[in-house]
Amino acid sequence: MASMPTHVITGAGSGIGAAVARRLHARGDELVLHARDAGRAKDLAAAFPGAKTLVGDLADPDKLSWAFSHQALPGHVDSLLHIAGVVDLGPVGELTPKAWRHQLNVNLIAPAELTRHFLPQLRLAQGHVVFVNSGAGLNAHADWSAYAASKHGLKALADSLRHEEHAAGVRVTSVYPGRTASPMQAKVHQQEGKEYDASRWIDPESVATTIVMALDLPRDAEVNDLTVRPGR
Repeated sequence: MASMPTHVITGAGSGIGAAVARRLHARGDELVLHARDAGRAKDLAAAFPGAKTLVGDLADPDKLSWAFSHQALPGHVDSLLHIAGVVDLGPVGELTPKAWRHQLNVNLIAPAELTRHFLPQLRLAQGHVVFVNSGAGLNAHADWSAYAASKHGLKALADSLRHEEHAAGVRVTSVYPGRTASPMQAKVHQQEGKEYDASRWIDPESVATTIVMALDLPRDAEVNDLTVRPGR
Protein backbone atom coordinates (compact mmCIF):
# COMPACT_ATOMS: atom_id res chain seq x y z
CA MET A 1 0.00 0.00 0.00
CA ALA A 2 1.40 3.39 -0.99
CA SER A 3 2.18 5.75 1.86
CA MET A 4 0.17 8.94 2.22
CA PRO A 5 1.76 12.26 1.23
CA THR A 6 3.69 14.15 3.90
CA HIS A 7 3.17 17.89 4.26
CA VAL A 8 5.20 20.34 6.34
CA ILE A 9 2.97 23.28 7.27
CA THR A 10 3.63 26.58 9.02
CA GLY A 11 0.78 28.62 10.45
CA ALA A 12 -1.48 25.63 11.14
CA GLY A 13 -2.75 27.13 14.39
CA SER A 14 -5.33 29.45 12.86
CA GLY A 15 -6.81 30.97 9.72
CA ILE A 16 -5.76 29.60 6.33
CA GLY A 17 -3.11 27.31 7.81
CA ALA A 18 -5.60 25.62 10.13
CA ALA A 19 -8.09 25.20 7.28
CA VAL A 20 -5.46 23.56 5.05
CA ALA A 21 -4.27 21.31 7.89
CA ARG A 22 -7.84 20.18 8.59
CA ARG A 23 -8.40 19.28 4.93
CA LEU A 24 -5.22 17.27 4.63
CA HIS A 25 -5.62 15.64 8.06
CA ALA A 26 -9.21 14.59 7.29
CA ARG A 27 -8.14 12.67 4.21
CA GLY A 28 -5.37 10.85 6.05
CA ASP A 29 -2.26 12.66 4.81
CA GLU A 30 0.78 12.83 7.08
CA LEU A 31 1.31 16.24 8.69
CA VAL A 32 4.41 17.86 10.17
CA LEU A 33 3.19 21.04 11.83
CA HIS A 34 5.59 23.83 12.63
CA ALA A 35 5.22 25.59 15.99
CA ARG A 36 7.13 28.50 17.46
CA ASP A 37 7.52 26.84 20.88
CA ALA A 38 6.83 23.62 22.78
CA GLY A 39 3.52 24.86 24.18
CA ARG A 40 2.21 25.67 20.74
CA ALA A 41 3.44 22.29 19.47
CA LYS A 42 1.46 20.54 22.21
CA ASP A 43 -1.70 22.41 21.19
CA LEU A 44 -1.23 21.48 17.53
CA ALA A 45 -0.61 17.80 18.38
CA ALA A 46 -3.86 17.76 20.36
CA ALA A 47 -5.81 19.44 17.54
CA PHE A 48 -4.45 17.08 14.86
CA PRO A 49 -4.05 13.57 16.35
CA GLY A 50 -1.23 11.65 14.73
CA ALA A 51 0.50 14.75 13.35
CA LYS A 52 4.16 15.36 14.10
CA THR A 53 5.42 18.76 15.21
CA LEU A 54 8.55 20.76 14.51
CA VAL A 55 9.56 23.57 16.85
CA GLY A 56 11.46 26.72 15.83
CA ASP A 57 10.90 30.45 16.09
CA LEU A 58 10.32 31.98 12.64
CA ALA A 59 11.04 35.39 14.14
CA ASP A 60 14.65 34.26 14.70
CA PRO A 61 15.60 32.46 11.48
CA ASP A 62 19.30 32.44 12.39
CA LYS A 63 18.49 29.85 15.06
CA LEU A 64 16.23 27.58 13.01
CA SER A 65 19.11 25.39 11.88
CA TRP A 66 20.21 24.89 15.49
CA ALA A 67 16.63 24.13 16.60
CA PHE A 68 16.11 21.59 13.83
CA SER A 69 19.42 19.88 14.58
CA HIS A 70 17.93 18.81 17.94
CA GLN A 71 14.78 17.32 16.39
CA ALA A 72 13.93 14.50 14.01
CA LEU A 73 13.16 15.95 10.60
CA PRO A 74 10.94 13.98 8.22
CA GLY A 75 12.90 11.90 5.74
CA HIS A 76 10.22 12.27 3.09
CA VAL A 77 8.43 15.53 2.23
CA ASP A 78 5.86 15.89 -0.55
CA SER A 79 4.97 19.50 0.13
CA LEU A 80 6.19 22.47 2.15
CA LEU A 81 3.42 24.97 2.83
CA HIS A 82 4.50 28.43 3.99
CA ILE A 83 1.32 29.88 5.53
CA ALA A 84 2.49 31.58 8.74
CA GLY A 85 2.78 35.36 8.64
CA VAL A 86 2.75 38.54 10.71
CA VAL A 87 1.68 42.10 9.97
CA ASP A 88 2.36 45.44 11.64
CA LEU A 89 1.01 48.49 9.86
CA GLY A 90 2.42 51.98 10.02
CA PRO A 91 3.71 54.81 7.84
CA VAL A 92 7.32 54.72 6.71
CA GLY A 93 8.03 57.73 8.89
CA GLU A 94 7.08 55.80 12.02
CA LEU A 95 8.02 52.14 11.46
CA THR A 96 11.04 51.15 13.53
CA PRO A 97 13.85 48.79 12.45
CA LYS A 98 12.42 46.27 14.93
CA ALA A 99 9.06 46.28 13.11
CA TRP A 100 10.79 45.90 9.75
CA ARG A 101 13.02 43.05 10.92
CA HIS A 102 10.17 41.13 12.56
CA GLN A 103 8.06 41.10 9.41
CA LEU A 104 10.99 40.38 7.10
CA ASN A 105 12.18 37.55 9.36
CA VAL A 106 8.83 35.78 9.70
CA ASN A 107 7.41 36.47 6.25
CA LEU A 108 10.51 36.13 4.06
CA ILE A 109 13.78 34.99 5.63
CA ALA A 110 12.30 32.14 7.65
CA PRO A 111 10.49 30.67 4.60
CA ALA A 112 13.77 30.82 2.68
CA GLU A 113 15.56 29.03 5.51
CA LEU A 114 12.86 26.37 5.87
CA THR A 115 12.96 25.80 2.14
CA ARG A 116 16.73 25.39 2.25
CA HIS A 117 16.39 22.73 4.93
CA PHE A 118 13.73 20.70 3.14
CA LEU A 119 14.92 21.00 -0.47
CA PRO A 120 16.78 17.67 -0.45
CA GLN A 121 13.60 15.82 0.57
CA LEU A 122 11.47 17.84 -1.86
CA ARG A 123 13.81 17.05 -4.73
CA LEU A 124 13.69 13.33 -3.99
CA ALA A 125 9.90 13.39 -3.86
CA GLN A 126 9.53 15.81 -6.79
CA GLY A 127 7.49 17.74 -4.28
CA HIS A 128 5.70 21.05 -4.08
CA VAL A 129 6.45 24.33 -2.29
CA VAL A 130 3.48 26.62 -1.68
CA PHE A 131 3.97 30.21 -0.57
CA VAL A 132 0.81 31.82 0.77
CA ASN A 133 1.56 35.40 -0.14
CA SER A 134 -0.92 38.30 -0.11
CA GLY A 135 -2.45 40.92 -2.35
CA ALA A 136 0.19 43.13 -0.69
CA GLY A 137 2.79 41.01 -2.47
CA LEU A 138 1.58 42.50 -5.75
CA ASN A 139 0.59 46.04 -4.74
CA ALA A 140 1.72 48.20 -1.81
CA HIS A 141 -0.54 50.78 -0.19
CA ALA A 142 -0.07 53.46 2.44
CA ASP A 143 0.91 52.10 5.86
CA TRP A 144 1.69 48.66 4.44
CA SER A 145 5.34 49.23 3.42
CA ALA A 146 7.09 46.70 5.69
CA TYR A 147 4.53 43.94 5.24
CA ALA A 148 4.30 44.53 1.49
CA ALA A 149 8.11 44.57 1.18
CA SER A 150 8.28 41.18 2.91
CA LYS A 151 5.59 39.80 0.60
CA HIS A 152 7.14 41.29 -2.55
CA GLY A 153 10.32 39.56 -1.44
CA LEU A 154 8.41 36.32 -0.95
CA LYS A 155 7.25 36.54 -4.57
CA ALA A 156 10.85 36.96 -5.68
CA LEU A 157 11.87 33.96 -3.56
CA ALA A 158 9.16 31.81 -5.12
CA ASP A 159 9.93 32.92 -8.67
CA SER A 160 13.66 32.24 -8.29
CA LEU A 161 13.03 28.88 -6.62
CA ARG A 162 10.70 27.85 -9.43
CA HIS A 163 13.37 28.50 -12.06
CA GLU A 164 16.10 26.83 -10.00
CA GLU A 165 14.19 23.65 -9.15
CA HIS A 166 12.09 23.07 -12.27
CA ALA A 167 14.56 20.58 -13.68
CA ALA A 168 14.42 18.63 -10.40
CA GLY A 169 10.65 18.33 -10.73
CA VAL A 170 9.85 20.56 -7.76
CA ARG A 171 6.68 22.59 -8.29
CA VAL A 172 6.36 26.08 -6.79
CA THR A 173 3.09 27.93 -6.30
CA SER A 174 2.40 31.41 -4.95
CA VAL A 175 -1.13 32.09 -3.69
CA TYR A 176 -2.22 35.72 -3.28
CA PRO A 177 -5.34 35.87 -1.09
CA GLY A 178 -7.24 39.08 -0.61
CA ARG A 179 -8.51 39.94 2.84
CA THR A 180 -9.41 36.69 4.60
CA ALA A 181 -11.44 36.26 7.79
CA SER A 182 -8.79 35.35 10.36
CA PRO A 183 -7.16 36.54 13.58
CA MET A 184 -4.61 38.41 11.45
CA GLN A 185 -7.40 40.27 9.67
CA ALA A 186 -8.97 41.18 13.00
CA LYS A 187 -5.60 42.63 14.05
CA VAL A 188 -5.31 44.59 10.80
CA HIS A 189 -8.73 46.14 11.36
CA GLN A 190 -7.75 47.06 14.91
CA GLN A 191 -4.60 48.75 13.61
CA GLU A 192 -6.64 50.55 10.95
CA GLY A 193 -9.20 51.66 13.53
CA LYS A 194 -12.01 49.93 11.67
CA GLU A 195 -14.81 47.63 12.79
CA TYR A 196 -14.13 44.00 11.87
CA ASP A 197 -16.91 42.03 10.17
CA ALA A 198 -15.68 38.56 9.23
CA SER A 199 -18.62 37.99 6.88
CA ARG A 200 -17.25 40.62 4.48
CA TRP A 201 -14.06 38.70 3.76
CA ILE A 202 -12.93 35.41 2.24
CA ASP A 203 -13.54 32.31 4.34
CA PRO A 204 -10.21 30.56 5.08
CA GLU A 205 -11.81 27.35 3.83
CA SER A 206 -12.16 28.89 0.38
CA VAL A 207 -8.45 29.71 0.25
CA ALA A 208 -7.70 26.19 1.52
CA THR A 209 -9.69 24.82 -1.43
CA THR A 210 -7.41 26.63 -3.89
CA ILE A 211 -4.26 25.42 -2.12
CA VAL A 212 -5.35 21.79 -2.04
CA MET A 213 -6.35 22.06 -5.70
CA ALA A 214 -2.83 23.20 -6.56
CA LEU A 215 -1.33 20.33 -4.56
CA ASP A 216 -3.58 17.74 -6.21
CA LEU A 217 -3.10 18.92 -9.78
CA PRO A 218 -1.76 16.13 -12.04
CA ARG A 219 1.95 16.26 -12.85
CA ASP A 220 1.36 17.46 -16.41
CA ALA A 221 0.42 20.92 -15.10
CA GLU A 222 1.55 23.39 -12.46
CA VAL A 223 -0.12 26.41 -10.90
CA ASN A 224 2.51 29.15 -10.66
CA ASP A 225 0.49 32.13 -9.37
CA LEU A 226 -3.05 32.10 -8.03
CA THR A 227 -4.93 35.25 -6.96
CA VAL A 228 -7.99 34.88 -4.73
CA ARG A 229 -10.25 37.87 -4.06
CA PRO A 230 -13.36 38.40 -1.91
CA GLY A 231 -16.47 37.46 -3.88
CA ARG A 232 -18.77 39.93 -2.14
